[in-house]
Amino acid sequence: MDLVRILCAIFLPPLGVFLQVGLGTDFWINLVLTIFGFYILGIIHAVWVIARK
Repeated sequence: MDLVRILCAIFLPPLGVFLQVGLGTDFWINLVLTIFGFYILGIIHAVWVIARK
């Protein structure tokens, strides 16, 4: 299941975070990072959130 989340995190970072933690603080941080043009930081953050849980 983590592989699916990581693949989602690469293509759509907020989706990967949402699948891991739901609508928590990490989701909103990742959404802001991704929307405001920091796509690579969004991917890094999403993979980090998935890996630490």
